[in-house]
Amino acid sequence: MPINVLMPALSPTMEKGNLAKWLKKEGDAVKSGDVLAEIETDKATMEVEAIDEGVLAKILVPEGTADVPVNDLIAIIAAEGEDVSAAAAGGAPKAASNGAAKPDAKPEPKADASAANQNTTPGGGHMGYERVNAAPEGAQPGGAPQASTGGRVFASPLARRIAKQEGVDLGAVQGSGPHGRIIARDVQAAKASGATQAPAAPQAAEAPKAATPAPKAAAAGGAPAGLTTDQVKGFYAKDAYEEVPLDGMRKTIAKRLTEAMQVAPHFYLTVDCELDALMKLRETLNGSAAKDKDGKPAFKLSVNDFVIKAMGLALTRVPAANAVWAEDRILRFKHAEVGVAVAIDGGLFTPVIRRADEKTLSTISNEMKDFAARARAKKLKPEEYQGGVTSVSNLGMFGIKHFTAVINPPQSSILAVGAGEKRVVVKDGAPAVVQVMTCTLSCDHRVLDGALGAELVSAFKGLIENPMGMLV
Repeated sequence: MPINVLMPALSPTMEKGNLAKWLKKEGDAVKSGDVLAEIETDKATMEVEAIDEGVLAKILVPEGTADVPVNDLIAIIAAEGEDVSAAAAGGAPKAASNGAAKPDAKPEPKADASAANQNTTPGGGHMGYERVNAAPEGAQPGGAPQASTGGRVFASPLARRIAKQEGVDLGAVQGSGPHGRIIARDVQAAKASGATQAPAAPQAAEAPKAATPAPKAAAAGGAPAGLTTDQVKGFYAKDAYEEVPLDGMRKTIAKRLTEAMQVAPHFYLTVDCELDALMKLRETLNGSAAKDKDGKPAFKLSVNDFVIKAMGLALTRVPAANAVWAEDRILRFKHAEVGVAVAIDGGLFTPVIRRADEKTLSTISNEMKDFAARARAKKLKPEEYQGGVTSVSNLGMFGIKHFTAVINPPQSSILAVGAGEKRVVVKDGAPAVVQVMTCTLSCDHRVLDGALGAELVSAFKGLIENPMGMLV
């Protein structure tokens, strides 16, 4: 039977992707593990692998197509031994851009939603697949979108998980995926409309209620309703500006950080850290680095490498702070995961240094150089920039003395690092010139109370001012 290839969800928050390039063409044999296509998300370009064997019978979404919704049908694979022409002719038609089936299209029968597979692996993503089975009884004719048939609700695994977490009744959600299938954005839209509680079971004689239509999509930033585009433009002369459409990355940044400020109660703790001892140790360690035959050192430590290591160790020394908020509980971690903000054209990435408490300074340094290079090329994998407990955002290289940063969900804190500069301080009752760096920790008050946040900042400051503690 034909195998429908769906636009995969390459991360928990992905709603749409760009089909950048097909690496197989119609008629090509496909083996499990073969790279079928390259998908561009808001963060990276991913190679997507096949998980079934057969022949690529039909490509329904051409390369270069932008904003293809997750779970939209993009290709058909003829299974081994199956007639390729029949598979291509008998497969489901291409879904419209909003995910609904074409009005004149024959309805595509669906297998159970669990048949779709949207996993991500270190080597790349897997396509979403579903087998085309016989239509269930009660299917509506005419290709009308339908999310539920005979008591069965057709929804993606991600949509089901979000609905369970948010208390959304899938039976009252209008699906916008292929042929009415419910996908993640439908559940989120239903939650925003107030459909957050499953209704009581109806009486036997009661007629089933019509599905509640999904509301219109929220603004690009995902924020509460504010000024509309036309209202904002009305304040300015038409020739005073140019319009720059939002790309996927900027939309995601706007949405997630707006949500962070609305949901996570931020408070801020600022300390001044003396750098003299750290700078001397850094010079010594860099001077001792082994060199290759071309004279290139094995590592070159930056102040930021020390900051990352210090945050990792501080989290393990204050284990109650090494945690994140998870709706009805706190997740406390055994090792430190420290994200590091990397600015790129049009946005930023936050790759995560895993087990930062255990890694050497040289390992952290070389890992960050690799992350930064691949971030700027948009070649990071989702598992390299998702998760983390805290992050470091360093604007010292721009001469910024002090700032506060917005927590990156689901993390519970972020450290804003300013420039190191010479300042006059009082030591032993006399003025002295020392190099000082101002750091501000933004804390999620749901996870860190004031005293706990202060304990974490104090541990960090102690490691920065006594850096030999990072070497033992």
